[in-house]
Amino acid sequence: MKRYFTIITLALISFSVHAELSKWVDADGKVHYSDTPPPEVTTKSVRNIAGKEQADAPASYAPKSLAEREAEIRKSKQTREDASKKKAEEDAKVDTKKRNCEAARQNARTLEDGRVVTYDANGERKFMEDSELAQRLEEARKAISTNCN
Repeated sequence: MKRYFTIITLALISFSVHAELSKWVDADGKVHYSDTPPPEVTTKSVRNIAGKEQADAPASYAPKSLAEREAEIRKSKQTREDASKKKAEEDAKVDTKKRNCEAARQNARTLEDGRVVTYDANGERKFMEDSELAQRLEEARKAISTNCN
């Protein structure tokens, strides 16, 4: 039942699509719209605004060929892929810089505690001397200023 109702409704709507709509201005300057042309045309023109009997669109408005549309689609897809790759690279750089910053801060905190133990080639514990500790702390602070901005 719904199917028949839909078909009848579409058929009735399609009849109004073929109606011609005209626009004209009378002698008093009043604009009129009608599906029939005016009985007496007293003005310069009557224009059909329904789209019937119009000249073809200029060549610049011609529809694009299938190859042109496919080329545009490929180009836009490539542009989106390039943008996503660039964003992924930037995100990776930011993430790496963030991890380097945290590691440099942790290293500086450890060095600031003072007593840092290192192991020599024989595996024996050795406390870091003050000069070496100051040098490594300076390097850690440079790493912080480089990575944590």
